[in-house]
Amino acid sequence: MLKLDFHPAGRHFLQIPGPSPVPDRILRAMSLPTIDHRGPEFGALGLQVLAGIKKIFKTEQPVIIYPASGTGAWEAALTNTLSAGDTVLMYETGHFATLWKKMAEALGLKPEFLGLPGIEGWRRGVQADLIEERLRKDGGHQIKAVCVVHNETSTGVTSDIASVRRAIDAAGHPALLLVDTISGLASADYRHDEWGVDVTVSGSQKGLMLPPGISFNAVSKKAIDASKSSKLPKAFWGWGEIIEMNATGYWPYTPNTNLLYGLHEALEMILGEGLDNVFARHERLAAACRDAVTAWGLEIQCADPAVYSPVLTGVMTPAGFDADAIRKVIYENFNMSLGTGLGKMKGGMFRIGHLGEANELTLMATLAGCEMGLKLAGVKLAGSGVQAAMDNLTAKKNKPALKVA
Repeated sequence: MLKLDFHPAGRHFLQIPGPSPVPDRILRAMSLPTIDHRGPEFGALGLQVLAGIKKIFKTEQPVIIYPASGTGAWEAALTNTLSAGDTVLMYETGHFATLWKKMAEALGLKPEFLGLPGIEGWRRGVQADLIEERLRKDGGHQIKAVCVVHNETSTGVTSDIASVRRAIDAAGHPALLLVDTISGLASADYRHDEWGVDVTVSGSQKGLMLPPGISFNAVSKKAIDASKSSKLPKAFWGWGEIIEMNATGYWPYTPNTNLLYGLHEALEMILGEGLDNVFARHERLAAACRDAVTAWGLEIQCADPAVYSPVLTGVMTPAGFDADAIRKVIYENFNMSLGTGLGKMKGGMFRIGHLGEANELTLMATLAGCEMGLKLAGVKLAGSGVQAAMDNLTAKKNKPALKVA
């Protein structure tokens, strides 16, 4: 028999930046019996999740739900709005921005990749001035869309999407704005309508705390209008029939019913806590994690404090130490998985996820595992990151102890 959980004692610490651990509440919801996806119970479920997910995207516009990974939602965003040969301006902030570009090429689009050279471009957010400069040169409006990643999971950088919209508007350019917030949604503040995004792409397995298998396109009226004239092939991904059937809570194909049960529960949890409280919790844990990395004497992958991610922290390893070897030591000794370095950063960093259901004690256990593993791997640490994180978190509590009479 295939062994899916060989861990001898305690729970496995899954501290990668997604998939994030699935809370027991959601697992229980997903275990409910599957119902008829054409029956009245399902229609009520569909209407509830479609209304609730709009609150997470902060939009009044349609949000399309696919039984797919985030990669599917990437493809849906491109195929619904563009035609073969269209020029697309894409900004390189890391591995996932690079993969989206490769997909655009495979679909017959002509992506232009902007960004800072070398590793530097993977340590900073989107430079909106570069986008504005390029759009101003496009007098014939050959560029049909601008594609950027909100929270770059490979680097721990959260870009300023509002500044990208301002850049497009300042250039007086009609290009659509397509944004990937697969790892940012429900963990970092995101405002589809307010920021003027035309298509937002996301997935279930990060801040929404679900297993992989649901992806999303939040779409503007401008994007829907573009979909009516776009020429790239689309059948399963096509928005039109889905939006029409979603009006009554149904889908034009068999949906992933049990994951929608989980989505309903996730929305209850997130909206019950309050989005602003969720964002503040993520920011609080991220700041404590960064204090730990600094206390260790290691370098944070994101080089610009203005765009530190609340979702994950990238930790650069010292010269002569392979990050994957360190991850292996931590995995084998302390039953914890950390994110690997991707693309240009392979072997040079590891990633600590602090998203989803994470709280202060989750983070402290994670940092303790990292600190012990770094020491076992022979990395000379400047100080205790665990103590630095505890100091950060306890200082922010600032509540006097109760006195016993």
